[in-house]
Amino acid sequence: MPQLAGWRRTNVTVGDHEPPDFFKVPALVREYGRDLQARLSATGGTDEILLETLAFAEGRLLYIHPFADFNGRVARVWLREILRRLDLPPVQLAPGEEPTRSKYLSALRAADRNDWRPLIDVWRRRFETGETK
Repeated sequence: MPQLAGWRRTNVTVGDHEPPDFFKVPALVREYGRDLQARLSATGGTDEILLETLAFAEGRLLYIHPFADFNGRVARVWLREILRRLDLPPVQLAPGEEPTRSKYLSALRAADRNDWRPLIDVWRRRFETGETK
């Protein structure tokens, strides 16, 4: 499916979210990688720093929406790899049923505005519930 290879080549709308213009995606992904690398190197500090790093890893990637399709699946695979590298337990990443799903989507909208607190709370609940998947 050649149309799915590489970064997205058109502007898209995802629900009420309008990701950045497609031509900005390569630069935004490079910036995301550098920022995430710096954040990951500082995760040895406190649990709050770790939770904020995980929230950033998820929220910023989904904000950029770099691919034409399967962004949610790619984000979940990527987050699983980050959890593995940090020796953290696997957790349930896909939002469940209501009201969990609505809270998750609201947290992503806040993250789009660089307000990480709601997504940090999502990550805290993920670890507290201990649900693995």
